[in-house]
Amino acid sequence: MMKAAIASVLGLLLLSTSVMSQRWSQYVLSVKGDTINTSDLKGLKQGRWVIRTESMRGEPGYEEEGTYVDDLKEGPWRRYNLTGDILAIENFRWGFRDGKQFYFSSLGDLIREEGWKAINPKNPYDTIEVPDLNNPMVSVQKIVKHEASELKHGAWKYYNPSSGLIIKNENFSYGQKIDALGRPIAGSTPSKQPLNSEKPKPAQKPAEVLEWEKKNSGKKSVRVRDGSTGG
Repeated sequence: MMKAAIASVLGLLLLSTSVMSQRWSQYVLSVKGDTINTSDLKGLKQGRWVIRTESMRGEPGYEEEGTYVDDLKEGPWRRYNLTGDILAIENFRWGFRDGKQFYFSSLGDLIREEGWKAINPKNPYDTIEVPDLNNPMVSVQKIVKHEASELKHGAWKYYNPSSGLIIKNENFSYGQKIDALGRPIAGSTPSKQPLNSEKPKPAQKPAEVLEWEKKNSGKKSVRVRDGSTGG
């Protein structure tokens, strides 16, 4: 009876391994028996991954865990030092940072909170509200093409790790730093280009040139001697 049970269990394990080998080109079984670090038959990372990076050339090592979808990070990812202390909680979309990100000191105290906006690589266009140039208190909608794959967007907060109090605040809108009223701050550079922006107006001609053109309109062009030679 015992031998039959053992044989049945081994048979199930072999069947399970055979099914996984047909589905994945590689995989790892965790200590809990979970299937992690899987790559599909196209070699794309899928599902839950745990990645360990050893210390090298003075740089501390770390371990990160999260989910891949078609070789791109998706959803929350956590990063720890090699002793298991949390270093960061990051959120991803299409493989880029998106939403709130949290970073911690080696003692586990929150030191920084960031806001990011991921841009869909298949559709880099977006409709956003920007202050009207003639009236900064009024917003207008513009269609823009983002040049970067991830943009600073939202509140950035810096904390005193000892007290937990905020010591600095910054706000961004699609890569451009803004003030408390949402107005762009001079000197900050947005990572986008309006598609419906006006074309630059041609430089206005001096009055002397306009007067000369008026007097000579309708006349044949006359070559001016400039000292050059040739036919």
